Amino acid sequence: MNFVNQNNSSSRPTGEYNEVIKKINMDGVCPFCPEHLKKYHKKPIVERKYWWVTDNMYPYSPSKHHRLLIHKGHISHYNEIGIEAWIEMQEIINKETKDLNITGGAFIMRFGETRFTGGTVSHLHAHITQSDPDHESYDPKKGMVMRIG
Repeated sequence: MNFVNQNNSSSRPTGEYNEVIKKINMDGVCPFCPEHLKKYHKKPIVERKYWWVTDNMYPYSPSKHHRLLIHKGHISHYNEIGIEAWIEMQEIINKETKDLNITGGAFIMRFGETRFTGGTVSHLHAHITQSDPDHESYDPKKGMVMRIG
């Protein structure tokens, strides 16, 4: 089973991300599963009952904030999320947007086959993002771009 889609990593601007995805692919493991997360993810991780919450190691540009919510169980589709996990996810979104003062942003969940999501990891995860219109690289015609599909 492929846990990462290396083809989708080529859209990222840095070569480091591509190299990490290539290594994960060669290792044949899911980088978001409990036994592998800390090996591949070096940012601090907040553990909740159903989710891990962390900064994205390779944030979309130009972002002011880019947080990841990673489901602790290896699932790939949103229809596998239990009711308690949905409730906890809402609590996390409320806390993160309040703590980070995100007055406008996006919540994007990647689920299912990566050839449709544009994501590289097949493990269910979500993004809380806020663009940074004050960043020198910000283009008001493009904003912050996330590949989907």
